[in-house]
Amino acid sequence: MDVPLWLWIAVLGVILLMLAIDLFAHRKAHVIGVREAAIWSGIWVTLGIAFGGYIWWEYGAEFGQQYYAGYLIEKSLAVDNVFVWAIIFAFFGVPREFQHRVLFLGVIGALVFRAIFIALGAVLIDQFSWILYVFAAFLLYTGYVMIRKRNEHMDVANSKILKLFKRFVPMTDAYHGQKFLIRKAGVIVATPLLAVLVLVEVTDIVFAVDSIPAIFGVTSEPFIVFTANAFAILGLRAMYFLLADLMHRFIYLKLGLAFVLIWVGIKMLLLDVYKIPTSVSLGVVALIITISVVTSLRATRGEGRHAVEVKNAPPFRIATEQEMAEAEPLWRRPASRRRNQVSPVQGDEPRDPDAATERSVRNE
Repeated sequence: MDVPLWLWIAVLGVILLMLAIDLFAHRKAHVIGVREAAIWSGIWVTLGIAFGGYIWWEYGAEFGQQYYAGYLIEKSLAVDNVFVWAIIFAFFGVPREFQHRVLFLGVIGALVFRAIFIALGAVLIDQFSWILYVFAAFLLYTGYVMIRKRNEHMDVANSKILKLFKRFVPMTDAYHGQKFLIRKAGVIVATPLLAVLVLVEVTDIVFAVDSIPAIFGVTSEPFIVFTANAFAILGLRAMYFLLADLMHRFIYLKLGLAFVLIWVGIKMLLLDVYKIPTSVSLGVVALIITISVVTSLRATRGEGRHAVEVKNAPPFRIATEQEMAEAEPLWRRPASRRRNQVSPVQGDEPRDPDAATERSVRNE
């Protein structure tokens, strides 16, 4: 697949443009409702599908099918990532109007880290073709673990990342708007929003470790791997606001994702024995995801939307107006240091360098 440099630049330009549009549309903190989330989800999905159509038209059906298979895998695995975010937000009691900024920065971080992992994976596959068997074994093991722990959820309170964060970073228990850091009594401290961002970024990296080998199982083209990842990730924020309150209804989704990983792992193991057609691989992945979603919704029919609840969550709160007013400027000298500076005594002559020089000359 011969991809010219201008196409890479054009894709990156489209991604940056869409991120800028999304940031401008949500420049003011507000609660994102289901309707707004559905509209944005439709925009992102349409964009991802349309780009796949371009790949199909420009480079042929095989590469087009590889893109759609990779996009579907990444989009499906992203739903599980969304549910982990919902648990993190519920644990910290993040106000809904502050969640978009965290997710926006989280998505940018995810794009950067995945680009690094994709480049590293492409180099490893090019230099050591046997690494695909390592990826296959990893996917089979990950699928097995997901089946065994399909009813378990992330335990934020016992997260090692959170414990390390609290150990090395002083943190207040109050949200100060959308600020990640504040200065309090001359000391810079983190707000709970920074801890949330750190956990979101770390979970993105963990999910990338699973998803990148999976997509290399359906295509070895770095351009397809990156674009399928990018267009799947761009819609994660809207997907979160659309699906987070429905987490309790997708009871078989993790099981379906586990079977997807196992299927891709088997496909990779058979590379030197029989190359499964991309169309078959795409059909199997679509069938597994469809069955897991439909059976989940049928089994939980009649249940409405409700926010995720986490037991024994700490009492994070929103800062009072007085606390907000007492917060010192973050990147300026603290007020306490300015007050401690020695001020001129009343009656003293101002220290004018020119005047002092003139007096010195007269005395001589």
